[in-house]
Order: sequence, then structure tokens, then C-alpha cells
Amino acid sequence: MAQKGVQLDREIFSCSICLDLLKDPVTTSCGHSYCMDCIKHHWDGELIHSCPQCRQSFTPRPVLLKNTMLAALVEELKKTGLQAAPADLCYAGAEDVACDVCTGRKLRACKSCLVCLVSYCEKHLQSHYDVAQLKKHKLVEPSKKLQENICSRHDEVMKLFCRTDQQCICYICTVDEHKGHDTVSAAAERTERQRELEGSRLNIQQIIQDREKEVKLLQQEVEAVNGSADKAVEGSEKMFTELIRLMEKRSSDVKQQVRSQQKREVSRVKELQEKLEQEISELKRRDAELTRRDTELKLLSHTEDHNQFLHSYPSLSALSEPTHSSSINIRPLSYFKDVTAALSAVRDKLQDVLREEWTNVSSTEVDVLLPAAEPTTRAGFLQYSQRIKLDPNTAHILLLLSEGGRKATFMKQQQSYSSHPDRFTYFGQVLRRESLTGRCYWEVEWRGGTVFVAVAYKNISRAGAESRFGFNDKSWSLECNQNSYTFHYNSILTPVSGPPSSRVGVYLDHRAGVLSFYSVSETMTLLHRVQTTFTRPLHAGVRLCNHGATAEFCKLK
Repeated sequence: MAQKGVQLDREIFSCSICLDLLKDPVTTSCGHSYCMDCIKHHWDGELIHSCPQCRQSFTPRPVLLKNTMLAALVEELKKTGLQAAPADLCYAGAEDVACDVCTGRKLRACKSCLVCLVSYCEKHLQSHYDVAQLKKHKLVEPSKKLQENICSRHDEVMKLFCRTDQQCICYICTVDEHKGHDTVSAAAERTERQRELEGSRLNIQQIIQDREKEVKLLQQEVEAVNGSADKAVEGSEKMFTELIRLMEKRSSDVKQQVRSQQKREVSRVKELQEKLEQEISELKRRDAELTRRDTELKLLSHTEDHNQFLHSYPSLSALSEPTHSSSINIRPLSYFKDVTAALSAVRDKLQDVLREEWTNVSSTEVDVLLPAAEPTTRAGFLQYSQRIKLDPNTAHILLLLSEGGRKATFMKQQQSYSSHPDRFTYFGQVLRRESLTGRCYWEVEWRGGTVFVAVAYKNISRAGAESRFGFNDKSWSLECNQNSYTFHYNSILTPVSGPPSSRVGVYLDHRAGVLSFYSVSETMTLLHRVQTTFTRPLHAGVRLCNHGATAEFCKLK
């Protein structure tokens, strides 16, 4: 019993390749151990390196180090002086590949020869290690499928592969039904397929790495969006709080101002009222005195004594009429109408500002997806089509807007536009009202002279030479002439070649920083592409240079 336990230990510490005790044992990552030389020779010439026992593959070929603990155990086992395990432990079981040479009870095969198409136990395999000609044979792990390598028609080993019919064949097949076919050795075909497999695996691994990077980038993007959104909400709350505080302060100031004026005016009116009431009392007293004197005069007028009349008259005539004359003007009850009107004007301006800026805020697009490839067909572009309506507050006074704000015409006479700080005053230019973010596409049909198709930031200058589209760092434009195109940015002119067309398509991927101009006719031809970083929303625009020239933003389906 004890002997059997020791024998079991020897089998555990044996190499499954040479079936001997491990020499310089190494352990693969799958946990199986081999002699260092055995596993190295086994992997030499192989494209895919796998464990001979569990078939787990390793890419690239592992660097194997000596297992010092296992080596110490093997050395300790050798000191016992025990012989190899009895042969009954090497007999082939139901699941094992049996040696084809053994007679009677067969031993378990340790190798199969692809040339002999025979499986050998360790004893009968020895000749393949000793005989020079047999050393050239290909030994593999024991296999029960060796007969599958025999041609069923010619009973020959199939050492060739027909690429035409995609099957293994023997040499006789090449002069028979596979004559003239594309044939190679089975080894060459295997090498080629293993190379393709290895290439596919490497390609898949590279794709996996790329996708993992993209997933990581998307996660970072999500974190950045969340952080930015939190800051935006916090900032907006702070700004609205400041606006509310400012409005409350202005409300308090107006209320205090109105009440102060009310107090002054009421005090002044009451003071004047008191004076008038005193004057009324005085006048009433005088009226009573006059009444009394009037009675005395009437009596005196009946006397016939002239001397007595003259003596009494001066004292009666001394009471004269009051000289004060009231000039109080009563105004309508609209004392603070100017204040109300001024506040109403402020309210209207604030509503206009909030309405205009809210369009920019609400149209801001947050795109966390990876940049999409630029479309290759007009149908692909049309899925990003935008409705363009030009802003009359930006139009030069010589530009007439029509077709619902989609068309601009350069006129000789000035248009009746009101004064506005957004209006271009130096060149015949106009911008779209709403901003552009995300992926957008639009087309411009132009006629007459020279027309610039452009995009610009809203803070572009509105006056002077620096306001011209493409001649600053806030705008990009394509100059369209009868037979030529020129791209403009920051005063740098780039000649552009392409088929002449009266219709220009513009594609914008704001997040990816892509701006492309296309000549549109029966087909679309790329004229010029810009790759940059846009720092704020853009507005579509056009510039007309000649009287009668037109530019219309097309309706796209």
C-alpha cells in the first residue's frame, strides 16, 4: 500500500512529454509542469504555443523560469532510490490512445507519428529518437484520428491541400480529380492559416484595445459632462441669484425714490394749501368788513351834509381789494408716468436680451458620442440639414431680405432698417439669427458677381475692415466667383479647385472642429475642409459684393 503511494508520487512528478522525472521543471500559467527542454522542443517551430495537456494557448510564447520548489521535490524523490512505476500504471484505459505496436494488453501511447500514422508507447517510440531517418518524422500528442489522414480513394497519406476545393489530398489526387488545381503542402496551408489566425487574433486584440480606450474616453467624457453640467447649474443659479438681487435692489431703489418724491410733493402741496386757507380766512374777514362798510356807505350816501360825507369817506375807502392772484395749475393724475414708462422700457429690453440669449442657451448641444464620420452622399448630409433664417438686425442697410428671411439681395438704395448694435456697417454682410452647434448642413444658391459663403462667431466686429468675413480669427468664408473659389481665414487666402457651381453645400461638425465646403450639382465635390477647434457657437452668413447679387439659403428635404 505504501509502495503504491510512492508510485503515485512519481507519476505526479513526471513530465507528460518524456514520461520521466522532471528535469529543470518549469510550470506554465495553466498550472501544468514539464521539463524545460521538453516543452521548449515541443514549442519549437509552432506558431501557436499551447499546453500539451489542457491545450490552453499562449500569445506570445511564454518565457519559462525554473520552478525551484518543484525541482527540490523531484531531487528529494530521486534520493529514495525507487525505480519507475510498474507498467500496469501505463496501460491504456478506455479514454486513452493505445500503442499500435504493443501486443496483448496495450500500453498507453505517448506520441503519434504523422508519417507512420501509428501511435507509440514510450518503449516502441524509442526508435524514432535513435534512428536517423525516423528522427525526421513528425511526432504529435497521441491522437485517435490518425486514419483521417489517409486518402479514402488511394489509401495514401494526405500530405497536400487543395486550395481550389478546400480539402486535404494525397499525391495521387494531384494527377487525378485535382489535376491542375492550386495545391500546396498541408504544412504550408496550416502555416498560412495559422498566420491568418494569428493576424486575425492580433487584429481583434487591437480592436479590443481600441474599444477599451474608447470606452475609457467615453467614461471620461461622461465625467466631464457631469462635472461641467454641475458647474453650469451652479453658475446659472449664482448668476440668476445675482440678477434677482439686482432686480430687488433696483425695485427697492425705485420704491424709495418714488416715496421720497411723493413725500416732497405732498409736503409742498400741503404748505401751499395752508397758505391758501389762511388767505381764504383773511379774505372772508375782509369780506365781512366790506359788508359792514358797504352798509355805512349806503347810509352816508343819504346824508345831505356834504362836510360829514367827506369827513367819513376816507376811512371807508381805505379798505382796498386784495392784490394776490392765484396761479395754481392742476396737472392730470400721472405724476409718476415717466417712471412707469422708463421701467416698462427696461423690462422690454431685458425681455429681448433674455429671449435672444436664451435661444443660444437652449440650442447648445452636448454630444458625448465619439465624432461621427463625415457623410459620403448628399442623402447622408441632408439628415443634418438646417433651416436658415437671416437676422434683419445684422443685415447691412443695402441688403434686402426676402423669402421668409432666407434670401439676401444687394440693392442700390438703402433699406429702412432701425439702428441696432448688431448691424454690419462696412460690408454687405448678414448672419443667421440662431447659432449652430453639433452636426449641421445647409446649401446656398448664389447669383451675380462675387458672393462669400461664411460662418462666424457672434462677437465678430460689425464695423471697419476687420469685420469682413474671413479676414479675422472669428470667421471662415469661401469666396465664390464665376469660375473660381478662394478660401479665407484670418486674412490668409487659399486658392481652391473644383467644378464651378451656383450651389455650395456647407457641412459643420462643431464638436469635431470640422468645416467643409462642397460644390453641389448632380454630384457633390469637396472644395475645402477645415480641421480646427471651435470655441463658441457659430452663425451662418453671406457677404454680397455687387449690386443685384443674391444669396439664398435653400429649402432642403
